Amino acid sequence: MNVLIVFAHPERQSLNGALLDVALSELHAQGHQVQVSDLYAMNWKATVDRDDFPGLKPTDCLKVAAESSREFAAHTLTDDVKAEQEKLLWADTVILQFPLWWFAMPAILKGWVDRVYACGFAYGVGEHSDSRWGDRYGEGVMAGKRAMLIVTTGGWQEHYSARGINGPIDDLLFPIHHGILFYPGFTVLPPFVAYRVDRTDEAKFAVMADDLRERIRTLNDTPPIAYRQQNEGDYQIPTMQLLPDLEEPGVKGFALHLQNKKG
Repeated sequence: MNVLIVFAHPERQSLNGALLDVALSELHAQGHQVQVSDLYAMNWKATVDRDDFPGLKPTDCLKVAAESSREFAAHTLTDDVKAEQEKLLWADTVILQFPLWWFAMPAILKGWVDRVYACGFAYGVGEHSDSRWGDRYGEGVMAGKRAMLIVTTGGWQEHYSARGINGPIDDLLFPIHHGILFYPGFTVLPPFVAYRVDRTDEAKFAVMADDLRERIRTLNDTPPIAYRQQNEGDYQIPTMQLLPDLEEPGVKGFALHLQNKKG
């Protein structure tokens, strides 16, 4: 299996970096081929601007989606972006690894998504009709590939529980899981989340590392998050509203987009 890890932490000697070492060791032990995009080490450019589109004339107005689509089709996107796209196409499994900062991924990783997910590559693909609304949310270029998050956070696990002050971790990660990964077609695995990392001693890290090794060993066997596919009949097209009476009583919010016993 080919595995791409996109690593977004400014300190390679951090606990997050130590978890990367654990993941790499276990992946290699299992015989997988691995590439790592260490965004800080690469000095990754995080902002989308005119420099991303070499074919854009100085007098042209920058419309990011349209220009992204045009230059992707013309193979004229910048070399750094094209290299990351090739890694994504090569990979069978993609792991995004990062610390949770202010309830989101670091800006450098969001910038990787903004620039690499070109129109025509990760979105804007497929037909739009009365029965389909593009190849997305379970379909698309990344269909058939698996994806997982490795996340570290300073907060307690209880802080990120259903009644925790920070909100449920699954809700906080929903925009990444559902929007960044499921949207272009990835099969999304439950995340590996390490809590209270600033209070981790050697004994606690040993347990954490064992848990991560087990997740790595079971990448192909772990049941994915059961998101509803857009074009499989659960949504009204083109409004993209979930059809009535598919959810269990009382279900609302992000959980509506999970398959359940009723629908």
